[in-house]
Amino acid sequence: MTAGESGLLQADTVNQTDATRSDPTLWLLAVRDQRDRAAFLLLFEHFAPRLKAMLLRGGLRDGSAEDVVQDVMLAVWHKAAQFDPHRAEASAWIYRIARNRHIDLARRKAPPEPDLLVEPEGAEPDAAQIMALGQEAALLRRALGAMSPDQARVLEQAYFEDLPHSRISEMTGLPLGTIKSRIRLGLERLRRDLNELRQP
Repeated sequence: MTAGESGLLQADTVNQTDATRSDPTLWLLAVRDQRDRAAFLLLFEHFAPRLKAMLLRGGLRDGSAEDVVQDVMLAVWHKAAQFDPHRAEASAWIYRIARNRHIDLARRKAPPEPDLLVEPEGAEPDAAQIMALGQEAALLRRALGAMSPDQARVLEQAYFEDLPHSRISEMTGLPLGTIKSRIRLGLERLRRDLNELRQP
């Protein structure tokens, strides 16, 4: 569909570069420049199912994906004036809004409650074990504190929050290979630092 066929762009907004722009970019320009509701409807019909599928793959359930899609498309309408086709296509701009909303939602959610461990009857806590665990936890905190915040955060997401590598990649916007590399290098450094900290 061209701008002329859709009737969404007025002649004074169409220029030579429009021929190379995608339909969603032309629709978003119509929303930006004329607050064109028909163009927004086309954007919504095009992106809503794609955004929902992306968010479901990212782990959103129980209606959260639909809520985020609605929030993203509302932001597209209100922030259309900020869209610059010379910096990004409409799809990249809209997916960035969705990714940021997804990250915000993940940060707001409280961490899951840990499963309760049932202690066998008659078991008494071992003071030496408790002290050893406390010392190991302190060493681990020191070793993590010595890392760069980015590296430490990826390890926390992978091991303390039990997030899959692909989810961390989606949440941070970093390539999956970068996430795996950070985790591998972080674990190597953590082992080395912990061994050094344990030395008398």
